[in-house]
Amino acid sequence: MDTGPLYLGFDLSTQQLKGKLTTIVIASDLKVISEAKVDFDADYAAKYKIKKGVLTNEDEGEVYAPVAMWVEAVDLVLARLKEKGCPVGRIRGISGSGQQHSSVYWSEHAEAALKNLDSGKTLLDQLSDAFTYEFAPNWQDHSTQTECDHFDAHLGSPQKLADATGSAAHHRFTGTQILRMRRRRPEVYNKTARISLASSFLASLLLGAIAPIDISDVTGMNLWDIPGEQWNESLLELTATKEGVPELRKKLGDVPLDGGGSFGAISPYFVHRYGFSPDCQIAPFTGDNPATILSLPLRPLDAIVSLGTSSTFLMNTPNYKPDPSYHFMNHPTTKGHYMFMLCYKNGGLAREKVRDKLPKPSGPDPDPWETFNRHVLETPPLDVRAEGDRAKLGLYFPLPEIVPNVRACTWRFTCAAGDGSGLAEEPGDCWGAAADARVIVESQALSMRLRSQNLVHQQHSPLPDRPQRRQQQLLPAQPRRIYLVGGGSLNPAIARVFGDVLGGADGVYRLDVGGNACALGGAYKALWALERNGNGSGDGEGESFEELLGRRWREEEAVQKVLGAGYRDGVFQAYGRVLGAFEEMEERVLRVAHN
Repeated sequence: MDTGPLYLGFDLSTQQLKGKLTTIVIASDLKVISEAKVDFDADYAAKYKIKKGVLTNEDEGEVYAPVAMWVEAVDLVLARLKEKGCPVGRIRGISGSGQQHSSVYWSEHAEAALKNLDSGKTLLDQLSDAFTYEFAPNWQDHSTQTECDHFDAHLGSPQKLADATGSAAHHRFTGTQILRMRRRRPEVYNKTARISLASSFLASLLLGAIAPIDISDVTGMNLWDIPGEQWNESLLELTATKEGVPELRKKLGDVPLDGGGSFGAISPYFVHRYGFSPDCQIAPFTGDNPATILSLPLRPLDAIVSLGTSSTFLMNTPNYKPDPSYHFMNHPTTKGHYMFMLCYKNGGLAREKVRDKLPKPSGPDPDPWETFNRHVLETPPLDVRAEGDRAKLGLYFPLPEIVPNVRACTWRFTCAAGDGSGLAEEPGDCWGAAADARVIVESQALSMRLRSQNLVHQQHSPLPDRPQRRQQQLLPAQPRRIYLVGGGSLNPAIARVFGDVLGGADGVYRLDVGGNACALGGAYKALWALERNGNGSGDGEGESFEELLGRRWREEEAVQKVLGAGYRDGVFQAYGRVLGAFEEMEERVLRVAHN
């Protein structure tokens, strides 16, 4: 019977617009041992009146979740894990993730309540006085436009804010949320003793004390100075006034610069109620996006493209080159590296709207994407069929977009295929849904290439026709590998076009880590945090996350190479020649349709 150590990963998020608390348990060899889940709508909709994990106040633009529901879900998910027969007593370390930017407001009674938890009662019964505000703002919240304007202007420009914090101001970022809380609900702010992010809130429950904010998750607040590795004094003054800075510092707490190690042993509550070992350690918890890049040993120049309802582009990079149109965050485990992130509202939904304008496939059990895929693959790149044809470009936004920040609409342009010159807007539905099928996928990939191009460099690759001579060619700047996740990753036509546009010197891969990439990343983080130096304590730097995970990760079980997808000589360069025109198209649209 195996008696080796296990590691537990949590995920508290609203991925795919579904609220859930997920746990996953792994062994040291990365094998998954057990899983359990709480679905907020299925388990708590009647009690908390939520829909898709949240409540909304459309008049104010507020989107938020009941903190009590999160507290209650921790007991429920651990009870389900135990009911499945998981050997929780072997769990040596716990980490996890929470939806980024979301904040929890603790009262002056919180520390004592957490320290003195009675295992004979539920968490909810004992933490009723632990919070000054019963809700946690959700990442979908858009109530803070006024505060965003102040943040963008405070350091001189959105670019200067991005230089300092990794991002321009965004509705969901925690700094703007705290500023609005102080102005809109001053009684809540004044009574608040500590402020946690969703990730550190979850760690606090398990630790039995207020846990520090993680070095990666803190960079989603617009308050942390990334180059200076400290809270930004000027932005703290904006948030709390100059006189209020010392108090805000107390509320936020100190941030350890190391993403590994342990905060301490698990609370006795969980030892007595669920059978955890008293030696089980709580490692730093991070945000859901940083946890995603920990779900595999993602090397520099590797990129993850999430093709769900929305779209996300993530890259591990040692280069810090911030810009208001995207995000840079500290890497959750590797000091000196950063997570580059692009977030788009219009992903799968936009593609579906184009698909639905095409004739529906026939047959007894047709693939709804069959017609769409056929047009994508039969249409040449940029729909240039003959010399002299103009390249087709478009922007397809059924929802207001954030990259670029424009209102909902569709625009179609053409330009010279050879150099992108002569950009011209085309009227209405000028070329039809058949051409739109490829153009929309190209558009989504071109936006990612435009914004990530300064983070990649030329690479050598063996020539496929003469591998025995190990002859190499110098390829244009592009990612080393593209990993596709999400529902769209299963579509071969979409995967092919993303490879055509973005490249992938070593190919395009479909990543299959189940639907729990964030929880899995949390479990991997716990393992690395405690085993990186070989003695189980996690103290000191030791082995890097990529080294440790890379030695144990079984690639053949987690990824599948997409045949024919990736860098194609000539095709990749054709898209590069119109990249400037694509950028000009966005700039023109921004001038007339800015949100």
